[in-house]
Amino acid sequence: MKNLCIIFLSFLFVYGCFGRPPAPVNQYGGNSGSPSYSTSGNRPPLPGKHGRNGISQNRPPLSDQGESTSSTKDKSEVGSGVSGKLSGQEIFKKCNTAVFMIFTSTGMQAFQGSGFFISPEGLAVSNYHVFEGTGMGLEVIKTSNDQQYKIDHVIFKDKTNDVMVFTVKAAGTKFNFIPVSSHNPLVGEKVYAIGSPRGLENTFSSGEISQFRENGRVIQISVPIDHGSSGGALINEYGEVIGITSGGFDDSGANLNFAVNINVVKSRL
Repeated sequence: MKNLCIIFLSFLFVYGCFGRPPAPVNQYGGNSGSPSYSTSGNRPPLPGKHGRNGISQNRPPLSDQGESTSSTKDKSEVGSGVSGKLSGQEIFKKCNTAVFMIFTSTGMQAFQGSGFFISPEGLAVSNYHVFEGTGMGLEVIKTSNDQQYKIDHVIFKDKTNDVMVFTVKAAGTKFNFIPVSSHNPLVGEKVYAIGSPRGLENTFSSGEISQFRENGRVIQISVPIDHGSSGGALINEYGEVIGITSGGFDDSGANLNFAVNINVVKSRL
């Protein structure tokens, strides 16, 4: 009987140490005083939000930082004075390196999303839900040239509009960027998306603007996107960003997808 009691007490001790996940220290999103973003489960901020792409904790490690290709000469790869419409090939060539993958973690589970630069100094945009409930400092920003960065500073976070703007800094580095559009898009315009659906880095797709929802805050698009595309760039034919790809209906079969209008960001900068 004495041995059984010892075994039982030992079980309780082991369970207490390993049976429960550790309490998060600082999250992107908490309701406490910590600098964080609290999670509300699978809240869809947009119709049929895809959400981030859940990935296994034992995913292959990201490659080590190598020689940077985000040099000063990349600064105006897209530029801000595009005068005419560009082909899909031209848009991808100019905008591809401005879009990056985001890896986040709760400490117990890892996720993947997308983001993009809107200035050469490292001002960047993504969806709020890509970071929601994940640990601060656990994120990895991975650019297309396999460079890895951390978030330097959060400029603002907006759960209602599902937007987060932040800075990524590296000494002496100028990032390629996508200029923010200065005009309002119209239904029927051809648009392009760059993001990393299902972890497929910087996938390029195209479609049209189908409609505007929620008083123009949300752009309905026929561009194919998927889990992991969240936070990616929606780009017009002039190589300017007009939205942040955010979600869609998984089971519609009709490419009913959505992006947050970039005007939500413009109004805050």
